[in-house]
Amino acid sequence: MTLDPVVAARLKSEMRRTGKTLKTVVNDALKQGLGMGGRAVRAPRFAVHSHAFGFKPGIDLNRLNQLVDELESDEAVRKTHA
Repeated sequence: MTLDPVVAARLKSEMRRTGKTLKTVVNDALKQGLGMGGRAVRAPRFAVHSHAFGFKPGIDLNRLNQLVDELESDEAVRKTHA
């Protein structure tokens, strides 16, 4: 088997970091890549925190991009006529 130079370097790095043999590092990587690594690795949990932005009643928050576009258009017209 021929390894890409980047893969070989990563394997050497992992061998140095863990102190494991090439055989063990390759087998561990293959098991993990093939979904045979035992328990599935869970992504870290994240939390979404709300924030009160203080918009006045009547502002449609779903159309803020349109508002930005309109403001940019008005600014471009103002600069063109200046």
